Amino acid sequence: MTGTLTWRQLRDLRTSEFTEAGDAWHKVSNRSDSDRVRVDRAMSAKLRETQESESAGAALGRLRRLGRNFQYLHTECGLVRTALNGLAADLAEPQNLLKQALADAAALHLTVHEDGSVGYPAAEVEDLTGAKKETPGGTLRGHDGLAPAPPLLGADGRPSLYPAYSGFTPLNPNAAKAQEVADRIVRAVRSARDVDDRYAKTLNGLKAEKGLDVTEATLKDVFRDTADVRSTAGGHLGEGVPEDKSPAERKKWWDGLTDEQRQEYLEVAPDLVGNLDGIPAAARDEANRAYLPVLIDDLSRKDDDDSATKLDALRTIRDKLNGPSDPPMFLLGIGDEGNGRAIVSYGNPDTSKNVSAYVPGLMTKLDGEFATDTLKRAQDTAKGARRFDPSSASIVWLGYDAPQHVDVMTKGDAERGAPAYNRFMEGLSATNGNKDPHVTAIGHSYGSLTVGTAAERSGGIPGVDDVVLLGSPGVGVDRAQDLGVGRDHVFVGAADNDPVTHLPTKDEAALGLALGGTPLGAVTGVRIARDLFDVGNDDLYFGKDPASEAFGARRFLVDDGPRMVWDRGLFDAHSQYFTPEKDQISADNIAAIVAGRPEDVVKEGHR
Repeated sequence: MTGTLTWRQLRDLRTSEFTEAGDAWHKVSNRSDSDRVRVDRAMSAKLRETQESESAGAALGRLRRLGRNFQYLHTECGLVRTALNGLAADLAEPQNLLKQALADAAALHLTVHEDGSVGYPAAEVEDLTGAKKETPGGTLRGHDGLAPAPPLLGADGRPSLYPAYSGFTPLNPNAAKAQEVADRIVRAVRSARDVDDRYAKTLNGLKAEKGLDVTEATLKDVFRDTADVRSTAGGHLGEGVPEDKSPAERKKWWDGLTDEQRQEYLEVAPDLVGNLDGIPAAARDEANRAYLPVLIDDLSRKDDDDSATKLDALRTIRDKLNGPSDPPMFLLGIGDEGNGRAIVSYGNPDTSKNVSAYVPGLMTKLDGEFATDTLKRAQDTAKGARRFDPSSASIVWLGYDAPQHVDVMTKGDAERGAPAYNRFMEGLSATNGNKDPHVTAIGHSYGSLTVGTAAERSGGIPGVDDVVLLGSPGVGVDRAQDLGVGRDHVFVGAADNDPVTHLPTKDEAALGLALGGTPLGAVTGVRIARDLFDVGNDDLYFGKDPASEAFGARRFLVDDGPRMVWDRGLFDAHSQYFTPEKDQISADNIAAIVAGRPEDVVKEGHR
């Protein structure tokens, strides 16, 4: 729209014209995407398979450029479509308010003039003496609340509270009605003008630079354009997201959207759905891959150490996503809140019959170690499980803040993380397409307490068949049967040289610290004392030792690992449960459990 929007233009506006134009842009966007796929998967692939000459290499370069151009067209045309749909939706409300005001004006016999002012008819009223007087009609302009309202006039043309003759001037009762209608008209038109101005600026910004090559600057322009459209049309998209619903209800909502609507969320508002439990894994992956460059760009503009740490991790994850992966990676969640968030699956958890979700623990955060070592643990588990059953996927779930040092461990982080973990697991149950998937919850280190806390909540961990506890300092319960899956479905791996599995009780730790030690010294001292004097103690920092007979779980064989003191192994034995290169028997046992093959697990005696 051009010029100053009038109430007549707003009344007569056909918002369907914007959505129809959006549909046309959607067709161009889809065609561009189809052409990109044809260039990348048909033309380029065939050329790579059949030709190795220098000229073939040059042709491949030109095809890559053509593919990037089609991708750029696909994205930008999609943004135009979203902006037009948002414009139509955002104009609908002020248009409806205007039409209601006009309908009320007609019912009250008021006249709406070209400039938006409202005329009202004369009326007969009684003054203070009881005499009947006719108050003339008039015309009133509306106001939007930003400026004082004009005074209502009496029969003598003065403001109504001025004295006239022997009493106060009576009001024309139609005047107040006219003022109220005029105000509503002004507010509706002003709101529509604001919408129009906002979208005009955004749409005018969706222009391609000259040239045939999509450069790094062009990609940054795409990010800016996406951010602009999101800022302008975000309300249009955000209002429909069922954030307060269950994962099953979210799945139903997503399935009920049209392909066009789903694509709008994935391209323009990926952060609204990428972390939403109940959205299918493939869609979450697409959304988070789209949002990852935006998050990286945001963090690169900050100069604090925390942002730099997260930025390094996200760039590593990005590189892994862009490279070959076996099994394929799915980015199910990403964020920079707290110590950082990342949920990565190796294998599709919606199509796999066997799915595990591993909660990391002590000192885990979104950093370089997470992006390399912690992700590798999930990948190794998926690979191992697939040797038993190819229909297996393994997830690492960093959806909470784990404690960053042993001397600050309380149950608080686990209690805050447990509800989020259960929602995630409920989402897996909602999106998995198998009739009866086999689901395993894995908790390592402090993560085992988070899993135990989640299992204690009403209803337990949704959909879980087996629980695996690794390197645990206690899980908050004293019996395996309290974890909601039956004691025979609780498995424990505890290396004898893993200091976390020997964390003293809180009273013992306090005694060690009182004697002048450090938290690490307290762990070491208690361990040595228990070994030297053969003192049996089933209690750990967060409850009964899961590897003890009293706890009642199924303990499986793991390598003892290097000794903390004598071999100067420190925490090495705590970190090798998943790693075939360091502890093949433990990795194989975990894989067998995840694949639903408990009969292949090698057992170990209780402590």
